[in-house]
Amino acid sequence: MTSRNKIYFVSDVHLGAPALNDNPEREKLFVSWLEEISHDAEMIFLMGDIFDFWFEYKRVAPRGFVRVLGKIAEITDKGIPVHFFTGNHDVWVFDYLPSETGVIVHREPFETEIKGKRFFLAHGDGLNPSDKGYLFIKALFHNRAAQWLFSRLHPNFAFGLAHRWSKHSRLSNGVDGARFMGEENEEQISFARRMINEGKHFDYFVFGHRHLALEYDLNQESKLFLLGEWIKSYSYGVFDGADFRLERIHNTPPSGKN
Repeated sequence: MTSRNKIYFVSDVHLGAPALNDNPEREKLFVSWLEEISHDAEMIFLMGDIFDFWFEYKRVAPRGFVRVLGKIAEITDKGIPVHFFTGNHDVWVFDYLPSETGVIVHREPFETEIKGKRFFLAHGDGLNPSDKGYLFIKALFHNRAAQWLFSRLHPNFAFGLAHRWSKHSRLSNGVDGARFMGEENEEQISFARRMINEGKHFDYFVFGHRHLALEYDLNQESKLFLLGEWIKSYSYGVFDGADFRLERIHNTPPSGKN
């Protein structure tokens, strides 16, 4: 019997992205990966932007993603905890996703200890306190009054509006721009350094959002990992109690832009 001793981390799958034309293939691949890792996974962390857009009405579920939702529910039914972090694309998770699939939802960064190591986990957006414009938009998306007003829109109009917005996102230009910009320009690295300077120790900082797969040594005791994306690189993180490493799947579909 295979031992369940690995912790898996993945982000930025962007299922259903209207700017991409290979969504069915990527969804099936993601489901296949979830099935594969479920045999030795102790925990799974879905670190945000798993869906390109997600909004739950009180009595209306988002169309699509049946294979993914079913597979996640199957995994949690086996007693494997699945943690779901809301990203900037799938921020509007309320009670449907956790009640139907059994995921543990995190709307804020999560500090935890895993196998004796301290982890700081977050999607990775909104970490720059000087980016007032982005922080305003993020606060608006989290505002209950704004969420209530959006829910008054007919789903056809609301989802159409969201998909038109998404078509103007960075996905419409691919992810070729996701290159390392230098320590001083990487929001997640700057944030982690501020935490360390404040005397807060973590063995691992793990983020998504950047669409960049990166391992970075902050000092001799702390590392930072950016998980990449599932549009071109198909990367993910795995921790076995001794080491955290980035890996990639290889049987990837052709990258598709509309």
